[in-house]
This record gives sequence, C-alpha cells and structure tokens, in this order.
Amino acid sequence: MAINTDVEDWAAIGSNDPGERAWLLQSPSVDTVQDLHSDRRRSGGVSSFGAVFIVVNAALGAGLLNFPAAFSMAGGVTAGVVLQMFMLVFIIGGLVILGYCSQVSNEGTYQEVVRATCGKVTGVICEVSIAVYTFGTCIAFFIVIGDQLDRLIAAMAHEPDDNSTPHWYTDRKLTIVVTAVLVILPLSIPKEIGFQKYASTLSVIGTWYVTIVIIIKYIWPGGKAPPPYIPSSSASWTAVFNAMPTICFGFQCHVSSVPVFNSMRKKEIKPWGLVVTLSMIICLFVYTGTGVCGYLTFGSNVSQDVLMSYPPDDIAVAIARAFIVVCVVTSYPILHFCGRAVIEGLWLRFQGEQVEVCVRRERRRRILQTLVWFVVTLVLALFIPDIGRVISLIGGLAACFIFVFPGLCLMQAKLSETDSRTTSWHVMMVSSVVMVTVGVFIFGLTTTNSIYQDVVN
Repeated sequence: MAINTDVEDWAAIGSNDPGERAWLLQSPSVDTVQDLHSDRRRSGGVSSFGAVFIVVNAALGAGLLNFPAAFSMAGGVTAGVVLQMFMLVFIIGGLVILGYCSQVSNEGTYQEVVRATCGKVTGVICEVSIAVYTFGTCIAFFIVIGDQLDRLIAAMAHEPDDNSTPHWYTDRKLTIVVTAVLVILPLSIPKEIGFQKYASTLSVIGTWYVTIVIIIKYIWPGGKAPPPYIPSSSASWTAVFNAMPTICFGFQCHVSSVPVFNSMRKKEIKPWGLVVTLSMIICLFVYTGTGVCGYLTFGSNVSQDVLMSYPPDDIAVAIARAFIVVCVVTSYPILHFCGRAVIEGLWLRFQGEQVEVCVRRERRRRILQTLVWFVVTLVLALFIPDIGRVISLIGGLAACFIFVFPGLCLMQAKLSETDSRTTSWHVMMVSSVVMVTVGVFIFGLTTTNSIYQDVVN
C-alpha cells in the first residue's frame, strides 16, 4: 500500500520543493535520482530509528484486510502463524541481501540494483514485474473502495444489515466509479506527488487502528452471535500454500527498501540488518493480531475483506472503513506513479528518443498513460468480486521481489568476486540457490492455483 514511501516523511530533513518527485521507483531515464541521493547524503541521512518506521510504513497496507481469510484458507491459527514465521526468515534475508547488493553495485533503486547485478534482460523483467505488480495493486485498491464505501453509506443511511433491496446510491459499482473519477483521477494526473507524505502518515494510523479494532472486537464481541465454526486442522497439506500470496503481498516492502538503505546515515549492513529485523517483527505482530483475531471472530465464514464481516452500523468499524478508504484513495496515485515511471523508462529506452524530445512530449505521454492505466484498472475492479482474487494473482509477483530477484542478485554478486572462495562464500551461494528455488516454487504454485481457481473456474 505504501510501496513508494518518501524517506523525508520520517526524517528531520525538509524539502524546499513542495512538489518533490517520488524517487523510490524512479524511471532510469530520469537523471535526478543520483542528485537526490547525493543531497540526502550531504544532509546527514536518516537515522536507524527513522528507517524502521519507513520500512514498516512500506510494508503495512491493504493486504492487512485479507489476513483472516488467509488464516482460514491455511487451515487455522497454527498453520498461518507457522507459515508466517517460516517465510519471515527469507523476507528479512532478502532485505539484507538487497542492502548488500546495493552497496556493491552502488545503485539506489530496486530495479537498477537488479539491472546492474544481473544484467539488462533480468533488469527489464524486474521492471515489467514492478509495473504489473503496481497495476494489480491499483485494482485491489478500487475493490477495497467499493467494499467499504457501500457499507459506510448504508451505515449513514441507517439501512439494516439484511437489506435485500439496497438503494441505488449504495451500489458498489457506482461508489467505485464516482470516487475514482472525482478524486483519484485528478490526483493521478499531476507530474508531482508531494502530498504523499500526508498519505504515508495516514496509512500507518489507519492500518494500526484497524488492527486494534479487530483485536478489541474479538476480546469484547458485544453481541449474542452464535460461535463461529473454527476447523481444528487443515483440509489438506497443500491448503497451507493458499495463504502464501497474502503473506508475500503483506510483507512485500523490498522494492522500496533499496532507497531506504541508501538514505540511511550509516549505510552499513549491520545496522540495516537490525532495522529490517525490527521492522518485520512489528509487521508480524500487526498482521498476526489481525489474522488471528479476525479468524477466531468469524471462523470459516470470514470474508476476504475482514471488515465486510462486521455489521455496517458498528461505529468503531465504520471509522476503520473510513480510514481505509482515505488511505487507499491517497495511495492509488502513488502506486500509479511508480508503475507509470517504470513504463516511461522502458518506453524511452526502447524508443531511444533524445532528451529534448522526451521533455517536450512528456505531458502528452503522461496524460495518455494515466488515462489508459486508470480506465483499465477501474473496469477490471468493477467485475472482480473480491480483493482475495487480486491478491492471489499478484502475490506470486510479490514472492519474486522477496525471493527470486534478491537471490539472483546475491548469486551474481558472489560469482563476480575474485577472492578465494571460503566457507562463507559457499554458504552464500547455497542460500541464494535456496531463495531462488523457494521463490520460483511459490510463484509457480500460487499463480497456477489462482489462474485455475479464479479464472478457469
């Protein structure tokens, strides 16, 4: 949800430009990235404490709503928690590897680290993957807006929860289209996205509030609803893999981690390892609290979006819905900017256009790219029933960012070393092979299963 968090949102570094360019996923054709990095280094950089909040903010997001359903698909609390703990080792390892490879390659963004370490072909594949991932996340944002707004409007109109004939103004498709056209599209067209610092802060507050509400509602349900059916074990040993896309989608902050590492005051691997470990532990508590309490509250009947399982007239849940809607509305333009920047870089590199021509035609390309992106994501969101189907598809790509690309970068970095190959070198090589293998397995399994379940059926 906050894939493009600006380091200055948390650091004590002010910007003289109110419309500062987003630089975490900047196009390789824009030569301001190195200037931004050098400016930050001259200004002192971000402390380790500030970097923790940036990484946490980058990881927490819309995937939070799907964790209770993921626990249900995995077969219960035990299976979900064990799977999270298992994957957390690789998630933290991938973040440390990206910091190491960024230091070796002297590059400041995820895709440029992959390009410099693994070659042009792998770099292009990485850029395309980022574009597809941000595109799918934008679709998920529209679905979240539709899910929450109709419940909010129904609550304000004092409609009963079992209303079989809802009014036209609570229709999901209408609320998505109106919000998208009137709010999201105007925010997506501008060249600058300086407002992202406010969205980042609001995203953190909103996600933490949602977790607190879900935990409190489990401890004090405040109603006489019948106890939910909670399976004691998984239906099959393969069912646990159904939760992998959600976990990868939820913990994926690797794309924005490279600029965070380069912005740190002490750009060293040891403090960076402490930063990412503490950050992921915080995220683990938030996701586990939401997943466990949401699942135990509704059992196997929990919705893909956990807030949809609560009645619309609950005031605390209504505030949580409002938080999520505001966060998603302000985060869509940021994700769109990231995808648009990558597409722009790929297009300009493919065309080989001169800088003067690029600048002169930039406005026309930007408006055209924004309109096409906006319309396609909106249309797809109108016909996709729930957020779980989108996450199941793009969760495999998140696994590539967490496992495959970092593993390949570590492998290539170690192969390029000319020193004597010690025991630590062989351990690193084995670790990289394991990461790539696990990542390819998760990507292939989850993507194939998602296509079969959600598309074929």
